[in-house]
Amino acid sequence: MSDIFYLLLSLGFILFAAHFFCNALEHLGAELKLSENVVGSIFAAVATALPETVIPILSIIGISQSNLNQSISMASIIGAPFMLSTISISIMAFAVLKSRGLYGRIQPNSLGLNRDLSFFLLAYTVAFAALFLQHNSYTKLTNIIFGISLVLMYAIYIWCTIKSSTNLPNNKENDNNQHIKKDTPLFITHLRGIRLYKHIKTAILLQLIIGLGMLIYFAHIFIVQINIIAYEYELSSFLLSLIIIPLATELPEKINSVLWIRRKRDTLAVGNITGAMVFQGTLLPTISILSGTWNIDNNKHAIFVIIVTMIASLWLLYNNKKQNIQIWQFIVNFVLYFIVILLSFIFMT
Repeated sequence: MSDIFYLLLSLGFILFAAHFFCNALEHLGAELKLSENVVGSIFAAVATALPETVIPILSIIGISQSNLNQSISMASIIGAPFMLSTISISIMAFAVLKSRGLYGRIQPNSLGLNRDLSFFLLAYTVAFAALFLQHNSYTKLTNIIFGISLVLMYAIYIWCTIKSSTNLPNNKENDNNQHIKKDTPLFITHLRGIRLYKHIKTAILLQLIIGLGMLIYFAHIFIVQINIIAYEYELSSFLLSLIIIPLATELPEKINSVLWIRRKRDTLAVGNITGAMVFQGTLLPTISILSGTWNIDNNKHAIFVIIVTMIASLWLLYNNKKQNIQIWQFIVNFVLYFIVILLSFIFMT
């Protein structure tokens, strides 16, 4: 019972930390005169992706206290984009189901979403191809080429995203990519005894550091507790990493996006998730590829998960191209998630 209590307690703190961090990001974006696309797809996406990034890195370099192995590393890396493209994006949409209706529209900046999904699909295809070019005489050379290519893709993605935020008022194609606005006051300036309202940039930086620290710390506590509970049911290491760890570590993205979409900040909400997909579909596979741990070891289930992730992303891209993203369409992503989970339990337990 104590494990469940600490699990729920850490979840509560993650909820608070996400709201605290989200508030600071909005103020930072407003101070720097950045667009919602930049704040959502780069700042929020990368920052809130840090907790789940730590797990595969620790398993690769072999210093994890929980002895995470290569199987866990592989599952963690492919599990994060899978979770984001299916259950995370669905939960975000369903959060406004009551207010917008089943046929209600989600209206992020179309160009930004198209850019996020296109870069992710391109990078993930390259990473997927790298799986089949291991264990040969040219592996080291090809891995270096793949790694450099993925890093360059992410660098180009950042450049394109930032460039798209310039001259927003004069660009009609960016109607849903306006400069970010401060809807609520900066939380930290209301704390008794703290006089930072005259030094707003210092206050924003302090709140960002505190919020991010809480996100990482309580996500770690959540992961520890979920691991303890999951091991009691004797789940396989691959299954544990594919489902449980991403579910725990993706909470910041889901919570921030829910908060934003309920306030009709669709570009921020969607960009927070799809931007994280680009980050995790480029840099995390790069680390694994360059370390020589990027292989499937005859695990057909890993291939299946990657393909489903790409199908879910293509479905989002297709509807975005039609510029008619409706809430009911996210049911497809929701169903894809549970198909994978069901087959995972059938064939791996």
